[in-house]
This record gives sequence, C-alpha cells and structure tokens, in this order.
Amino acid sequence: MNIGLTGGIATGKSTVAKLLTERGAKLIDLDKIAREVVEPGQPALHAIAERFGQAVLQPDGSLDRKKLGAVVFSDLEERKALEAITHPAIRAVMKERMARYEAEEPDRLVVVDVPLLFESKLESYFEQVMVVYVPRETQLRRLIERDALTPEEAEKRLAAQMDIEEKKRRADILIHNTGTPEDTDRQIDRFWREKGLG
Repeated sequence: MNIGLTGGIATGKSTVAKLLTERGAKLIDLDKIAREVVEPGQPALHAIAERFGQAVLQPDGSLDRKKLGAVVFSDLEERKALEAITHPAIRAVMKERMARYEAEEPDRLVVVDVPLLFESKLESYFEQVMVVYVPRETQLRRLIERDALTPEEAEKRLAAQMDIEEKKRRADILIHNTGTPEDTDRQIDRFWREKGLG
C-alpha cells in the first residue's frame, strides 16, 4: 500500500512522517529528492542556471537556494519556470523508488511526503492522501518562528500554496496537528490499526 503525505508549510508533515517510519513505513521524501536533482552535475541544475543565470549558483557551482527563492517566491511566472524544470526530474525519481520499494516489500506501507501534492496534481499516484492539518493562523505563526521570517515573507510563502482548508477538504485521511504530540501519535496509531498494518 502507498499513501501520499501532504499538508501546508509548517503544519507538521515531518513529525507525522517520523511517526509513520517509526512504525515501519518506508519514506520517500520529495524535498530530499528535490535537493538531489539540483546537485552539481545534474541536468536540472544546468537548466536552472541557463534559465535564471549564474547569479543563482554559489561559487562552488551548487545552487544558491536563498537567491533562487527570492526570485521564485515573488513572481508566479518565475516559480512556474522553475517547476517546469524540476518537477519532471523529481517525479521520475519518485516513481522509480515507489516501484522499487513496493516490489521489494509488497506488504510494507510506502509513504511519499509531497509538500505540493495537490498543487502538482499528483493524487493519482497514490491509493490515499493523508493531510496534516493546522489552521492557517497556526501555520503562519509556526512558519514565522521556525524560519525567522517577517509576517510578509511568511504570507508570501503561504500564498504560494493551496489554502490549507482546501487541502483538508480533499484529504482521504486527516491528521489534526494542533494538539499535543500525544494527540498526533494517537491518530497515527488509529490509522495504523484501521489499515491492518501492525
């Protein structure tokens, strides 16, 4: 079985991913894959440098995420241009790993952590989609605290994603992450039992 794991920025997806892997799930993290596909020597990094210029590269040839982020978070067209380069590369790695894990251990849950699952229209890749939910005000506060952003910067990042209430509406499995860590843990336990995973 596989599930797509998503939520909004700063809703606690990493916490939920950890709880699932502690119970035996295999995790495919699209943020990690996104970093892998833009490492020096990768075709996607070359395409990014061609599209956005050498200014988005560090002196050692690696990607300067902060400079690229400043460009793409303030301009929708630029963000779409970046996604057109990176998304196909990320998807190819994701599909290859999902197929490999499912072939190696067909009975093990494969969890694919996809921050922009709905935005990228990837629902069809998964049997079910689990959404980690907190209200927008909580999301904004956590993001400001976690990344030391100004409220304006945090708002821009939230605006770059689908609204969390819409993600909540589309969820097959909803995890409320506003309570205590124990509350979240209990919800994962319940999911695990209901799916007969352990």
